Amino acid sequence: MKRPLIHIFGGTSDARQICVMMDTAGIDYGLSVATPTGAQQAVGIHGEIVIGRMEAEGMVEYLQKRGAGMVIDASHPYAERLSQNIVNACQKLSVPLIRYLRPSDIDVVEHPLIHKVATVEQACEVAVHLGSRILLTTGSKQLADYVTRLTGKTVLARVLPTADVLAMCESCGLSVDQIFALKGPFSADFNRSFYQFCQAEVVITKESGEQGGFKEKVEPCLSLGLPCIVICRPSQQFSGEGIKQANGLEEMAQLLVNF
Repeated sequence: MKRPLIHIFGGTSDARQICVMMDTAGIDYGLSVATPTGAQQAVGIHGEIVIGRMEAEGMVEYLQKRGAGMVIDASHPYAERLSQNIVNACQKLSVPLIRYLRPSDIDVVEHPLIHKVATVEQACEVAVHLGSRILLTTGSKQLADYVTRLTGKTVLARVLPTADVLAMCESCGLSVDQIFALKGPFSADFNRSFYQFCQAEVVITKESGEQGGFKEKVEPCLSLGLPCIVICRPSQQFSGEGIKQANGLEEMAQLLVNF
């Protein structure tokens, strides 16, 4: 008898690693990613890749249609709305949910140059007092918010090299001297050279964990004497009937053994 399909939400490197686990175990699954870029990162997996953002109702319809027997939320740690939509859809259908949590390094990083904040607004409030050339390594999603709040500063953006992201940068008024289209993660040595090359005076980043190269972003700041503002992850403790949490890939693998 064919086992019920597992559906995974997430275009992260963690999500791809979970897909590889599924392939190795011979488990049927599908993967949802928001953009074609996410699909490119998942090339080579055996499961069906579904491209496009879904709201809660769309998720309900899709999961019903596919007869999903379990859902794994392996979305980005900062994708709060997506994670809540996944919870709502699973609870409506009474489908078991595993929330994958990427291990965090935030508690082991303490230094006077590191400023931990909770929001983009707070990051900008701190940054304006620390320097004029502010490098963002936070992605493009909230780029317009940074540009608006950092008026009078030189905003430098390291973003993915895709046409839609570059168009967004241009629409925010960034010039070619302010846009660095590169795909990470990068080594600490690369970041150190990059920070020097673009003459950054402040770096703003996210608590992206090992998969996102968090330590490799922070360590060069300390060695160069650059202030580093870290936007901490939102507190996401989803609980309820049928919801389990997997802290890291090892716990995820253990949960899959029992499926």
